[in-house]
Amino acid sequence: MEELKNRAEAEVEVIHMWAAPRSLSTTLMYSFAQRDDMEVLDEPLYATFLQVTGFDRPYREKVLSKMESDGNKVVKDIIYGPGRKKYRLCKHIAKQRVPGLPNDLMKKGKHFILIRNPLDILPSFDKVVPPSLVELSLAEMVAIYSELSQLGRPPPVVDAAELQRNPEATLSGLCEDLEIPFQPTMLKWEAGPKAIDGVWAPWWYETVHKSTGFQPPRKYPAPFPMSLYDVLEQSLPFYNFLRRHMRQTSSLLKSPLPDPDLPVPENKKLLAWVGDEIVPRDSAKVSVFDSVVQGGDSVWEGIRVYDGKIFKLEEHLDRLFDSAKALAFNNVPTREEVKEAIFRTLIRNGMFDNSHIRLSLTRGKKVTSGMSPAFNLYGCTLIVLPEWKPPVYDNTKGITLVTATTRRNSPNNLDSKIHHNNLLNNILAKIEGNNANADDAIMLDKDGYVSETNATNIFLLKKGRVLTPHADYCLPGITRATVKDLVVKEKLVLEERRISLSEFHTADEVWTTGTMGELSPVIKIDGREVGEGKVGPVTRRLQNAFKELTEASGVPIPNYRET
Repeated sequence: MEELKNRAEAEVEVIHMWAAPRSLSTTLMYSFAQRDDMEVLDEPLYATFLQVTGFDRPYREKVLSKMESDGNKVVKDIIYGPGRKKYRLCKHIAKQRVPGLPNDLMKKGKHFILIRNPLDILPSFDKVVPPSLVELSLAEMVAIYSELSQLGRPPPVVDAAELQRNPEATLSGLCEDLEIPFQPTMLKWEAGPKAIDGVWAPWWYETVHKSTGFQPPRKYPAPFPMSLYDVLEQSLPFYNFLRRHMRQTSSLLKSPLPDPDLPVPENKKLLAWVGDEIVPRDSAKVSVFDSVVQGGDSVWEGIRVYDGKIFKLEEHLDRLFDSAKALAFNNVPTREEVKEAIFRTLIRNGMFDNSHIRLSLTRGKKVTSGMSPAFNLYGCTLIVLPEWKPPVYDNTKGITLVTATTRRNSPNNLDSKIHHNNLLNNILAKIEGNNANADDAIMLDKDGYVSETNATNIFLLKKGRVLTPHADYCLPGITRATVKDLVVKEKLVLEERRISLSEFHTADEVWTTGTMGELSPVIKIDGREVGEGKVGPVTRRLQNAFKELTEASGVPIPNYRET
């Protein structure tokens, strides 16, 4: 008989499920148990966990008396021991991966992670155990994900909400990731206790014993117990990290979309300054109570970095603080504090050339939602967003423009000399440009004269004279001022006045200026070729002069050469 038994048992392929408590892990274990090629183990490391940690449970002694607690034996003889079926699913609660377990636990077998939003876990958690970050296991699940990724085997991540919404599709995808065939039997089982249940089942499994399959989620959740707010706040970052690595993402407000390609792929991993700290790109967020969210109540600057130097930094900071003063911001950070935030952020990113900073200063967070600045009692929010960003226009071959019907704001309404974040006026014009397949859109003032484009200042050359509109309806740009100086240095005649649209249509040369685009030639406006329809010699001359200026001037980034 012993010989027959040994002949029937063979090495099995082990699949590890790492989960948090109350995350539908038992439901998923029941699902896998319905397969004809699968045996399952319900938390084989539980006794080891209790023995090593000394944690108390109502069923502690029962578990220790009925289960093997020696971690080495559990891993070698139970988890990776021989079996009678092709596969073995081991359901683990992540915190049960205690120190001292054999390396084979993680290096062998296949692994996947089951997550669930702490908002859904916590309300029912404390029926047996008081909830805490440790009990939720999410931090340990991040550690498991990272360890397996370092081994070159990043595990699939499944969200319990996806299992509830679409069990068949989610299970099929998981089976595909695990390289095992999906079986429709995984979708149904009989109600009641199971022989595979752990001895703790009477304390935890009452609800799952009533199930016969994956239950759809409640349309509206129960109120969240605010006594657990701190645990929720601690645990959500770990859940969100894992959720970003899911096979697919969906929610009540968003259909699944693939991750878009970034214009510069290197910007996928960057560090930004928000408030008073440097954080990774996906953590760079402001409060929903911040004034920039509530009303676009913020000022900003675009700043460019060339070869270890920040071009026109002092001029940009002058305008930032002037704009903040014009909008009556209170508790504004000092100039030195803003500069230090910029320097530190650039150094942390190693961004010393061919990069761009979007510097924002919001009125800050409010104590309650509303329009009044009287609610802004936390001080301003500083944002330093650096990116690897070459000039955004084609400055070699030139760009095309169309004229928008959207008019530039009048000083009667909102003074364009305030460099504010409320950019809907410009965005409406940009939409018109996009619809016409143009690079940007020219905006006129209330009397029909050219003001600027939706994003840049604009110049023209006619018969040796350089013209640019008055800064009455347009932003008095810093690159604009720089180019005006260069025009004079190049011994060209400069004139600042009202300019009609037809003058741009009939100009010899046209170019735009701005920090993100530098000096950009315009070769076509409203379907009309500018000059000979190619970049003109004066434009090239000014581009070269601008390049020489950026190479020779700027505020050095501290420690640039030492970094």
